[in-house]
Amino acid sequence: MTAPTTRPRVEGEREAEIFDATARLLVEHGYDRLTLDAIATAVKASKATLYRRWSGKADLVIDSLEHLKGPEHREPVDTGSLRGDLLAVACSEGGLTDEMPVGIIGALIPALHRDPDLTRAFQERFIGPKLALAAAAFDRARQRGEVGADADLAFLARILPSMATHEMFVFGTCVTREHVTRIVDEVVLPACRATLADH
Repeated sequence: MTAPTTRPRVEGEREAEIFDATARLLVEHGYDRLTLDAIATAVKASKATLYRRWSGKADLVIDSLEHLKGPEHREPVDTGSLRGDLLAVACSEGGLTDEMPVGIIGALIPALHRDPDLTRAFQERFIGPKLALAAAAFDRARQRGEVGADADLAFLARILPSMATHEMFVFGTCVTREHVTRIVDEVVLPACRATLADH
């Protein structure tokens, strides 16, 4: 058997089509029932083509989730205030109010404790960059005097996503900009101000 001289590339509109099909099938069927065969069939491609680009299901799913995050989540957002930064990111494409990424995360949660490859990819490539952007926003807030010098920024950064996802997945709430604004104004910002009490 002669090995191919070049590795087939999947990019552009074709790549977006694969990501969209992966996201749709994941939300419809869940992670455990999702297969590369089903994705290949949906986009009229061979499974071999998918395997040449992605090492497995977890790799393709996380790429699809990254694709749906939108460009706003790949670059820092600096509006000049912590409130503005949090609302800008949470209420933008791929944020906490975006239905499709939320649906994907909901489909992934049951599988995270069973699939170490998925868990590693999810933490390193999806959660990690989000936490880094959040940490940068809170660090800027600390430099502006909105947060105490000794505050635990990682803890503060988790309040909004933790409360929002709890509302979604425990209570079935459709999180809107109004929900996010209320969490920011009534919980996150007061918690930040509390770190200034002794300064």
